[in-house]
Amino acid sequence: MISLYLPSGSKIGSGYQAHYMANALARRGHAVTMFSPCGASEGAEYKTVTVPVGNRLRTFAFAWNLRKIDLSGFDVVHAHGDDYWLWGRDKPAHVRTMHGSCIAEAAHVPGIWEKLRMVLLGLSEVLATLVADRTVCVSANTLRYYPWVRDVIMNGVDLRAFHPGEEKEADPTILFVGTYHNRKRGRLLAEEFARVVRPALPQARLWMVCSDAPEADGVTVFGRVSLERLAELYRRAWVFCLPSSYEGFGVPYIEAMACGTAVVATPNAGAREVLGGGKFGDIVEPGQLGSVLLSVLKDDERRRQMEEFGLTRALDFDWERIARSYEAVYARVLAGRRGIAVTAP
Repeated sequence: MISLYLPSGSKIGSGYQAHYMANALARRGHAVTMFSPCGASEGAEYKTVTVPVGNRLRTFAFAWNLRKIDLSGFDVVHAHGDDYWLWGRDKPAHVRTMHGSCIAEAAHVPGIWEKLRMVLLGLSEVLATLVADRTVCVSANTLRYYPWVRDVIMNGVDLRAFHPGEEKEADPTILFVGTYHNRKRGRLLAEEFARVVRPALPQARLWMVCSDAPEADGVTVFGRVSLERLAELYRRAWVFCLPSSYEGFGVPYIEAMACGTAVVATPNAGAREVLGGGKFGDIVEPGQLGSVLLSVLKDDERRRQMEEFGLTRALDFDWERIARSYEAVYARVLAGRRGIAVTAP
């Protein structure tokens, strides 16, 4: 496996997905080696090989340095990014997972230089789909940006780590995981909490797992937390809210559902897909966010129903199921290289 990010060195979601996927495949009997600039992550059941990248242009340096690695001893190379230079050489069966689209994300990041960087990364993603033997998108939304790709296998959630707890927090509590500024829109949630929720429920609390939010009345800012602490916060919160303007998938939604917590989101492609268009959680316009959150916090029966629907939905993202789907992709690619027709589940 190849991933620029891992939990040991980054909070980027694709790194956690690569980590969980590697662990799931290792538990199923595969010998998994992860190539990454990050060191070994806690709980890793796979081997980690550190690839040096320096301090500047890390993404591009990582992609170039991968060319220097002898991969001939592996059956499959599974990349989570930065594999676009692995062309024109003998290599194992090559599978690429697209965790989103940088071109789509370019529309939601501030600053012309950051937009330009995202567009360049987006072009490298397009090149990667041509280099790999098989490309997989993590959502139908992501597939829209690569219409020549055939496979969709959604991201997963570790149901051993993310599961319901015995009791919720005593006071009505909303949890947010993301960034205060930009597309995650933590600021929007904090403003709606102060404007609508807090005046009607003075005992209500807003928990923000981010590093750039200011302290405010009724708001607790946790900064970076461990996986165990994050799962505990999911379990104890009454409602999870991530009002992003854009999500290619939205892993926090499935983590919250797996922990038995009601989910409220604003319209974005990832939320619509993961939440079944509103079947498994509420999707509301930004102007209605405060009033809907207040309603969910005050309605115990509605909240319990949302929790039950979410737990059912979370089963679709069990890593054992995801791992079996990728094994089927590996089988097709390997059989294709040998000139064997195969029909895999």
